[in-house]
Amino acid sequence: MASGSPAVAHVTPDLAAEHGLSSEEYAHLLDILGRAPSLTELGIFSVMWSEHCSYKSSKVWLRLLPTEGPRVIQGPGENAGVVDLGDGDAAIFKMESHNHPSFIEPYQGAATGVGGIMRDVFTMGARPVANLNALRFGEPDHPKTRHLVSGVVAGIGGYGNCIGVPTVGGEVNFDEGYNTNILVNAMCVGLARTDRIFYAAAKGTGHSVVYVGSKTGRDGIHGATMASAEFNDDTEEKRPTVQVGDPFTEKLLVEACLELMATDAIIAIQDMGAAGLTCSCIEMADKGGVGIDLDLDAVPTREQGMSAYDMMLSESQERMLMVLTPGAEEIARAVFTKWGLDFAIVGITTDTGRLVARHKGETKVDVPIDVLANSAPEYKRPWVLPEPPEAIDPSDVAPPESIEAALEAMIGSPHLCSRAWVWEQYDHMVMADTLVRPGGDAAVVRIHGTNKGLAATADVTPRYCAADPREGGKQAVAEVWRNLTATGAEPIAITDCLNFGNPERPEIMGQFVGCIEGMVEACNTLDFPVVSGNVSLYNETNGQAIPPTPAIGGIGLIPDITQIARIAPTAPDQNLVLIGPERGHLGQSLYMQIVLDAKLGAPPPVDLEAEKRAGDLVRSLIREDGVAAVHDISDGGLLIALCEMALAGNIGIELAPYQGNLPLHAVLFGEDQGRYIVAVDGDGQDILTRASESGLPARLLGRTGGDAITMGDESVFPLARLRELHEGWLPEHMRTI
Repeated sequence: MASGSPAVAHVTPDLAAEHGLSSEEYAHLLDILGRAPSLTELGIFSVMWSEHCSYKSSKVWLRLLPTEGPRVIQGPGENAGVVDLGDGDAAIFKMESHNHPSFIEPYQGAATGVGGIMRDVFTMGARPVANLNALRFGEPDHPKTRHLVSGVVAGIGGYGNCIGVPTVGGEVNFDEGYNTNILVNAMCVGLARTDRIFYAAAKGTGHSVVYVGSKTGRDGIHGATMASAEFNDDTEEKRPTVQVGDPFTEKLLVEACLELMATDAIIAIQDMGAAGLTCSCIEMADKGGVGIDLDLDAVPTREQGMSAYDMMLSESQERMLMVLTPGAEEIARAVFTKWGLDFAIVGITTDTGRLVARHKGETKVDVPIDVLANSAPEYKRPWVLPEPPEAIDPSDVAPPESIEAALEAMIGSPHLCSRAWVWEQYDHMVMADTLVRPGGDAAVVRIHGTNKGLAATADVTPRYCAADPREGGKQAVAEVWRNLTATGAEPIAITDCLNFGNPERPEIMGQFVGCIEGMVEACNTLDFPVVSGNVSLYNETNGQAIPPTPAIGGIGLIPDITQIARIAPTAPDQNLVLIGPERGHLGQSLYMQIVLDAKLGAPPPVDLEAEKRAGDLVRSLIREDGVAAVHDISDGGLLIALCEMALAGNIGIELAPYQGNLPLHAVLFGEDQGRYIVAVDGDGQDILTRASESGLPARLLGRTGGDAITMGDESVFPLARLRELHEGWLPEHMRTI
């Protein structure tokens, strides 16, 4: 649908269908109102009942996720989740998708995704201190991939760099399953004081409703509706529904909001995100149990002739809505005027329980708030989860022509190459609190003014989820828990961004259900609650869905920043110890995909109890200053993890001969879960003993030194050659754009 309000005399079922409402949903709307809606009311219901805003296909399953824990201050239901970091400090964080807009207009789609997620965080009183992102693109040689990668990366860097918040981590993947639907998932972490957290509940009547920030335009109208539908051959026509961002204005908005938050002027505050003024009004009024009367003539606009429909549905960026304490209007006006931002009193809270909007002397909207907020359809859609594939015996997986050839093919592949070309375009050191930069297991930022650190990461393995959604969902949570642990952080909580295809197809809904069930099991066992998140459905084009991609973002606390583990060994003659099982699991592995050109078998199983024991042991070793480096083992297996450590430290590794019964290629490239490599200055015997006491397998792998990775006398992998392959592919590939 083109931007701007349709020129119609009255609402019809066909027009309701154009707004994304099914015939049953439109009939439900007529029953609720007892009359036909006005055009603006139709637009409002269409966005509030969209998949993007209402979670109508997913909320029945989302309720299964554990959301409480000893550190949880605020779980799902607010702009972002809040957790207690001790000493009066709190972390506020969330992850959200901007997939559809980024495919249509990659720069603005990605940029406004970053801007939107930061507003979710500073709306609650936090100063954003770290951005992360999880990006998934199609196969590298697809005609659109280079253009999309270039635009998305530039958009993320352009917005985050300008606003002065470091982009410290994330992931970038390539797979043909994303050829026509890329994923851009943005995560933001902010810090606040526990006694200065702000919520959206607009309690009390007779209070001023205030609009602040940028002016309203026609950009982004029907953005939420567009994000709730699959693509087809007319995708390019949706370009007008992509918002346009201005990071410099957002920077002013951050500072103005935080300045006003230092006073007692604010009763409630809400970002104008999806569905703009509509959603912010409804959420604030519903949570506070009040009504709101709006005077749309007072809304600052930047285009001529904007209708009530346009103003209520616009998703123009850098805007906030507030409810102020009586008499605070001029204090607030002075703050926002000082920062060069629009300030307008656009309404008042009432005791009617209704949203009323007037424009040019006419009432354009008059509907009950509770109906708008709580009457969206809730579907428990049919789902089917096929039997997962059988596990593959590692002895049945063909060996490579040589270990050297396999390693070279893998370390320099799009799947495992260095992502430095991406993160070097982001300012990851601004604010001067970044302690662990991109490229490790998790980023770490200092909690400003303290000796504490906050670790953050994002991860998921879609090929595991596609083969076995339950095991894949479980693994995604465990991998994030492991990444945080590898830095020495106590994992606290997660946010999620659940990206799937069309939920009206039972096999897609089955993927969603399976991943949720796996996540629930992992979160419960690892004491890792979900405090915020987002669901992005209909990620498909002409019936071709993306791989199931439940991206997980997690944060953890490091009590003492002098006890942070990194992946780089620090000196020669450090012993390397492997903690965790060796089963040589090659099903769904990157070895199989890259070397054998196959995706077969079951993904590696996740033993959550063993995962917890291994993580607790590693964390204890780090806090006792018992290790020089730590790296978890994931994509590509043991040898890839060793290469990453050697390249990070620019120091070689001499591997001891393998004495077990598994095929060597399964040992080196198997993706068994729950494993860590630790480098120690001593002989490592204490670690072997403690692992045994914890019921964990462990063995000495070898020691650091030299300028190559060596395996006996026959296999020598010079670091210079590995670095050339690992760091060369992505810059060379993008150079051809």
